[in-house]
Amino acid sequence: MQTPTVVLKNIRKWFGSLQAVAGVSFEVHPGEIFGLLGPNGAGKTTTIRIMLDIFRPDEGEVRVFGGPMTEAKKGRVGYLPEERGLYRDQKLETVLVYLARLKGLSADEARASVHAWLERLDLFEHRHKKIQDLSRGMQQKAQLIATLAHDPDLIVVDEPFSGLDPVNTRLVKRIIEEQRQAGKTIIMSTHQMHQVEAMCNRIVLINHGRVVLYGDVEEIKRRHSAHAIEIEGRGDFHDLPGVLETRRQDGVWHLSLAAETDPQTVWRALAGRDDVKIERFELAEPSLEDIFVATVQQMEA
Repeated sequence: MQTPTVVLKNIRKWFGSLQAVAGVSFEVHPGEIFGLLGPNGAGKTTTIRIMLDIFRPDEGEVRVFGGPMTEAKKGRVGYLPEERGLYRDQKLETVLVYLARLKGLSADEARASVHAWLERLDLFEHRHKKIQDLSRGMQQKAQLIATLAHDPDLIVVDEPFSGLDPVNTRLVKRIIEEQRQAGKTIIMSTHQMHQVEAMCNRIVLINHGRVVLYGDVEEIKRRHSAHAIEIEGRGDFHDLPGVLETRRQDGVWHLSLAAETDPQTVWRALAGRDDVKIERFELAEPSLEDIFVATVQQMEA
């Protein structure tokens, strides 16, 4: 098996009396898209910054490319932060070439790579505009170019689809998948669970600075398959015992169950109600969003 690109072991980080990260451990391997997930304030961004040596952990060990992060290794990393960090009053091409050169490319290499990416992402004709004059979606694509122009081996993207329309979202997904197929290591943090479900091989879910789910996406879904129900019928299927969330989509009711809830309990509760008529009642494979919501809600209960 290949050596992991990233290894975090029992990472802890305090900011004063606040423990932002409380014993986080996971590995990420070459050729995979790894989802780093969690609600707002869970510790995801702090974990990323520790991994990239922007913050130092108070406890624990970080290994990147087989050992501690070094200045040379930082040239092999591409990072797309959630907050845009480009120089807004400078021209697009100038900024991107400058950032690529900071990552070790020569002037000619940087210009050639940036031009190729500007063409790919339909920004070439805007290359002489100032960053501040670009639309939100264009700025997001420019940020992606800054992340990829130096051909990094480790790619960390935080909310990569922010501000993108469906056409550009599909394009960025295709680019990320191409990077994975080229053997790159990709860590993706996003709240768009359907994108995680479609793209990620494995995930870690962090809440209150702790790992609460970690592993293969399909295996996690199989482990939670007894905790989701689909119902077709007439009536109101809200306010049932042991149900964490109820939603209706395309005429089908989707119920997310607490871990300790037996689906038979829900069936018996429905059987005793005169105001509902059930045409179909079956266990369903939960979506990653269902699992995310159920896991977080149970921790908050």
